[in-house]
Amino acid sequence: MTTDALSATFAALADPTRRAILARLSEGEATVGELAAPFDISLPAVSRHLKVLQNAGLISQGREAQWRPCRLETAPLREADGWIGAYRRFWDGGFGKMDAYLAQIQKEERDGE
Repeated sequence: MTTDALSATFAALADPTRRAILARLSEGEATVGELAAPFDISLPAVSRHLKVLQNAGLISQGREAQWRPCRLETAPLREADGWIGAYRRFWDGGFGKMDAYLAQIQKEERDGE
């Protein structure tokens, strides 16, 4: 099954453990062991989460001697932000309309008192 990059990014971001791993990697590179430490799940389970993130292009793994540090890759996040940003004007505009409506109701209530 082929999945487009944006769908893979959102699918990877759907899991709170994977989001927590990305949050940790936003602070800098980390080994698999360092990434696994805060979680009460097995190392193989963490490795599966890392594989999903890697397949989505959200992380990469280097090779330094026997270490394989993970690092955050920002391109897929930029693509997701761009996609979301295209819809931002709809909800920003919607909130502006709601603010105006609430202000109108409050004014009418004050004028009616």
